[in-house]
Amino acid sequence: MTFNDLNLNSSLLKALDEIGFKHPTTIQQKAFAPIMSGKDVLGIAQTGTGKTYAYLLPLMRQWVFTKKKVPYIIILVPTRELVVQVVDEFDRLAIYTQMKATGAYGGANIKTQMSAILEGVDVVVATPGRLLDLLLNGTINSKHVKKLVIDEMDELLNLGFRTQIKNIFALLPERRQNLMFSATITDEVESLMDENFNHPTRIEAAPTGTPLANITQIGFAVSNFNTKINFLTYLFNTDPTMTKVLIFASSKTLADLINIRLESEFADRLAVIHSNKTQPARFKTVEDFENGVCSILIATDIIARGLDVSEVSHVINMDVPIIPENYIHRIGRTGRADKKGIAITFIDHYDLEHQEKIEALMGCAIPMQPMPALVEISDVLLPEEEPTIRLKVPEVRKSEGLSFHEKIDKNKKINIKVTRADKMKEKYGKRYKKEHRN
Repeated sequence: MTFNDLNLNSSLLKALDEIGFKHPTTIQQKAFAPIMSGKDVLGIAQTGTGKTYAYLLPLMRQWVFTKKKVPYIIILVPTRELVVQVVDEFDRLAIYTQMKATGAYGGANIKTQMSAILEGVDVVVATPGRLLDLLLNGTINSKHVKKLVIDEMDELLNLGFRTQIKNIFALLPERRQNLMFSATITDEVESLMDENFNHPTRIEAAPTGTPLANITQIGFAVSNFNTKINFLTYLFNTDPTMTKVLIFASSKTLADLINIRLESEFADRLAVIHSNKTQPARFKTVEDFENGVCSILIATDIIARGLDVSEVSHVINMDVPIIPENYIHRIGRTGRADKKGIAITFIDHYDLEHQEKIEALMGCAIPMQPMPALVEISDVLLPEEEPTIRLKVPEVRKSEGLSFHEKIDKNKKINIKVTRADKMKEKYGKRYKKEHRN
């Protein structure tokens, strides 16, 4: 099937041709007709399956020109980076139409975003908190909203946006088309759908946990951080196919440490991105990585969902993520748009339990390979890698009563109230009176 087989107009077909897309992906094929029919849709699709175009194409095909431009499509996404990328993809498709879109997210001047919306747009792509602000202050008139798209629903919930999403549902008109795309369907996602969707059509493009066929997975048993750094150095110096490499770390501290250890040799190729970086710096870093200014990008999991960079040759996991689905999202950054990709994972003995959960989710094992002989094995550990000394706590035998043994009679304390008169009577043998002292 080609895009010509879908019910697209000439403007969209011409834009797709210039972008270089000829064939719709599975999710794009399956979602087109139900969305065009006005039904609520739940799309179960992994990262890298083309779900952004799966909802943009039919929504843009339904567009009808009006002189008064007000937002009638709201697209909700989890991160600022994803806001920018969805708007960019929209602009690429809308080049031969008069449709307009704008993005809105926290951490930027809300007045600038309000002005852009009030100038007239058809689509607003936003993060939950900023969208709620714009609805409450009247910049977006909720009665005009006809379609709501929730992209990466599972990640929105993971990031703690439950309350904002429920408030957004409450503010929007009941008669609207709802589209939700998520990599995983949890009980909470099901509950939100039951409460707010109208008999949604379910479309599954790739079952949760199924690794993309274009990705070659490789695991290496690596014992500590310093050996991992030595391995990275070896790979960057010996493998010419590593043209665009995305390194994932479990924390901001670890990402910065990797950057520090590598920058002496690879500073001109290296960049790091995480939530502590300013928003302009994050956008600039992603742009530099996309355009090839830097070829090695270190990132954290929270950035993974909002990072849509083409032609990533390798993904390197410095550790095994605790949440199995995050592994799928990480490796899904490569092997996109029919390109081949390689995902390399460094696994130490602390990661074995998490590795088993990932393999159970995927239904297949991560193929393991021996570490190259030329990689230097380090025995220098980070403080957090030092073995913890656990002292054996002696077992204390518990007693049924309040003490460990029965007290002897003389040690038993009985709280009996004794008056002063009783004490004097006991001492003098009769009731004591003050006059006895005269």
